[in-house]
Amino acid sequence: MRPIATTNAPGAIGPYSQGMVAGDLLFSSGQIPVDPATGAIPEGIAAQAEQSCRNVQAIVEAGGGSMEQVIKTTCFLADMADFAAFNEVYARYFISRPARSCVAVKDLPKGVLCEIEAIAWLK
Repeated sequence: MRPIATTNAPGAIGPYSQGMVAGDLLFSSGQIPVDPATGAIPEGIAAQAEQSCRNVQAIVEAGGGSMEQVIKTTCFLADMADFAAFNEVYARYFISRPARSCVAVKDLPKGVLCEIEAIAWLK
């Protein structure tokens, strides 16, 4: 196994890594919409979905992959009413249409509106 560490995505704030590569698979930790350069969280679901997608992309690329190689995502929303707006942004990044689960949760870290984790096949 090989941990992923990149300054292009928010650093881990606990006892975990940004992602792990195991064989031909990359597993990202959940990415909330924190700008890695400033620590700021944008306002609104569209801007937060955009930043979360960028963070996932940075981890996938740091692990040697591309967004086209993502095979599964799990998405967490603070409010399922944001589903359509979230999907609009998500579709621009996950163009390979990976398998996905999307659920509403009670709370997310830092009070954000969304979080995304991904699995990519590095072949």
